[in-house]
Amino acid sequence: MSDERPEKPLPELRASDADRERVVERLRDAVAEGRIDMEEFEERLEAAYKSRTYAELEPLTRDLPSPTGPAARAAAVPGAAAEPWRGRVGGAGTSTTGVAVMSGFQRRGRWTVPARFDAVVFWGGGELDLREADFAEREVVINCVAIMGGIEITVPPGVELDVRGVGFMGAFDQRDSPGPPQPGAPRVVVTGFAFWGGVEVKVKHPKPPLGGHSLRKEL
Repeated sequence: MSDERPEKPLPELRASDADRERVVERLRDAVAEGRIDMEEFEERLEAAYKSRTYAELEPLTRDLPSPTGPAARAAAVPGAAAEPWRGRVGGAGTSTTGVAVMSGFQRRGRWTVPARFDAVVFWGGGELDLREADFAEREVVINCVAIMGGIEITVPPGVELDVRGVGFMGAFDQRDSPGPPQPGAPRVVVTGFAFWGGVEVKVKHPKPPLGGHSLRKEL
C-alpha cells in the first residue's frame, strides 16, 4: 500500500486575495442586475472578505449565473484581480485640510488623499470617505483634532489601517477591521487628539455600480 497522502480536496484549499476579489466582482454584478438586494449584497461581501477557503467562498455565488461582466473581464486581464489598487497610488493631493467651526465639511467620491491631511472640527463635524479616493503616496497620515465635535473616516477593505489617536473625555474608535492588506494597497494612519469629541473609523465596501456606471461615480 502506498504511504503517499491523498491530494488535498479543492474545497479545503486556502483562497487567495485574488479569489476573494473575483467573488466580490460577481456580487457587484449581481446587485447591479437586480439579482440580489443591497442587504444581501452587504452580507455576502462581509462573508467573502472573511472567507479563508474555497469551500467558504463557493456558496456565495452558487445561485448566480456564470460571470459575464466586470468579473470575467478582470479575470482575462493579467494582474487585474491580483492588483486592485493599480493606478490609485501616486500623484498630487487635491485637498490637504478640512476645517469645521460650528459647521461641517465633507470629502467624498473621487479625490486624491495627500501624504498628510489635517482635519479640524470645533462644535462641528467632518466626513472623509476614502472608498473611491486615490492616494498621493503609499502611506498617508490623517491628523484629526476634534473638540466638542466629531470626525467620521470611512475606508475600503484591503487597506492597511493604523489608528493611534488620543482621546481626553473623547475617543478614537475603530469599528471594523479592513482585513488582510491587498497587494499594492495604501497604509492609512489616523492620529490626532479628541477632547469632548470623537473620531470614528469605519470599514465599508465601495458602492456597487448602478446601470453599468463606473465605481468612480461621485457618491
